Amino acid sequence: MTMNKAMVVGATGGTGAAITEELVKRGIPTIAFGRSRQKLEQFAARLGNPEHLELAVGDAMRPEDIIAHAGGADVMFHCANVPYHQMHSKLIPLGKSVMEAAERLAVKVVAIDGIYPYGRRQSDPVTEEHPKQPHTKKGKVRLEFEQMLFDKRWKKAKVMIVRLPDYYGPTANEASYLGSTLEAIAAGKMAFFIGNMHVPREYVFLPDAAAMITEAAGHDTAYGQNWNIPGGGLISGREIVRVARTASGSSKPVIPLKKIGLSLLGMGVPVMKEIVEMLYLTEEPLTLSGAKYEKWIGPVIATPFQEGITATVKALQKANASLQ
Repeated sequence: MTMNKAMVVGATGGTGAAITEELVKRGIPTIAFGRSRQKLEQFAARLGNPEHLELAVGDAMRPEDIIAHAGGADVMFHCANVPYHQMHSKLIPLGKSVMEAAERLAVKVVAIDGIYPYGRRQSDPVTEEHPKQPHTKKGKVRLEFEQMLFDKRWKKAKVMIVRLPDYYGPTANEASYLGSTLEAIAAGKMAFFIGNMHVPREYVFLPDAAAMITEAAGHDTAYGQNWNIPGGGLISGREIVRVARTASGSSKPVIPLKKIGLSLLGMGVPVMKEIVEMLYLTEEPLTLSGAKYEKWIGPVIATPFQEGITATVKALQKANASLQ
């Protein structure tokens, strides 16, 4: 199958922006759907206002808004996210809204998700067959989200879930653990690093993830399944900070945040308090297997960390300079 036209719901978020950029690069007519016209216009300008990119303003919580703007799209990428502290109340209603729109339009859906439903790792690396036994609130909500997406009630909408580890890249924002750390280093400010800085963990470079996800979306047989999108290997927080500081020319301190620090920060920033239950992933990291992807879809794309982190910091600095 080829994609004739794509719609990206949540097109200005971290993963949404990377996927939109990849679709545009491939020459696929794309509708970028988001809440803020200003953000959409700024994003389109950054891409050079390509002719085959349409901007659509609406609320993803309203199926009617999605349907009104979906003109001719045959694949919908569900990249809209909810803040950590609203996951419990908003994640599933948002997913249902996207699925209801897709059902009425009879289109395919590619849902972007993370690794929380797996719970603690029981094998290494973790394949798509790994048991889903989440022990955290967020993991349980994410598992319910999966069950809702694959529910039998959707007769006309076909869906696949792509699972990403922690990610980084020029479009990553506070929604990713590393996004705000690299933003601060790029800006020459003091930064926080969430979790243990000594334990190597898996991260995926968002442009790599976007290319792999777009590739999977074009395979008819990939729907109805989960797909792991693995990262470029393992790297410790100390090493990330070393590369990022070298790229930015900044030597401001980077402070690791563990349970107590996050709880204290959480008094003013609700998101921080919510991250505490996910800290287990920074102590016992989970690595995704790309074997199924390689077998059925294509090669795993993995930009070396040195290159990806440097490119991210330089892009963030360029974006900061254009704002000033």
